[in-house]
Amino acid sequence: MKPVPRISTRGYYDLSNGTTLKNNSYYTYPKKDFKKLIGSREFTIMIHGLRNDNSGAVAKVVLAKKQLRKLGYVYPVIGYSYDSNTTGAHLIKHAKHALAVGQKIAKKNGRNLGKFIEDFKLSSPKTKIRLMGHSLGSQVILSTLEYLEKKKENHGIVEAVYFFGASINEDVPASKKYGKIFQSVVNSKIVNHYAPTDEVLRWANHEKYVKGPLGLNGSVGKPVKKYRQKLVMPKNHRFASYAQVLNSFP
Repeated sequence: MKPVPRISTRGYYDLSNGTTLKNNSYYTYPKKDFKKLIGSREFTIMIHGLRNDNSGAVAKVVLAKKQLRKLGYVYPVIGYSYDSNTTGAHLIKHAKHALAVGQKIAKKNGRNLGKFIEDFKLSSPKTKIRLMGHSLGSQVILSTLEYLEKKKENHGIVEAVYFFGASINEDVPASKKYGKIFQSVVNSKIVNHYAPTDEVLRWANHEKYVKGPLGLNGSVGKPVKKYRQKLVMPKNHRFASYAQVLNSFP
């Protein structure tokens, strides 16, 4: 099987506490696939959620690519693989700590993915980059946009953002700080696929692990112009279920 092209920061952060272990920005694999992206019209980066090891990250890209092809999207879909398989994430008694560590690592990855986008756009300024994030992947995207917004030349550097079962807060799209970031860094749109039936987000909200997840009931307040949302009915919280109910892209 051909390897799935991905940007990775695996091993850069401590899975038990989120401490930074390596200050490298990222690495890409296989290198030749990334060379081929230079000068291309566009591509999409898929960012997985919590409890995904490297093979889990690869599986999410394969799923995304399959569904996007079905919807007529012909451009490359690549992965972003980060340390989200935090210690104890699969055990209820450790869930809160594992999620907190996951969130810490996801926030730190904003710099890593942001750096990749800046570097890539230097070599291929006309290529459009779309970001898809599932669950905790939404936090990676939010922190990436926050990192990119610090430089004026990054205005509109990301073509569009797509959230699925997002674990970031519901007030983000209407907040003064993030609303400004969305408007400035994202060129065309931010699309949030939310599901009031999502059992994991409902549990996280009930346990107050994530207060008011954006992926559960959508946005509160008056979101910025570039933001839109779609009510979806996935079978469960897994990305496979969200991919199945996705009916249009980009």
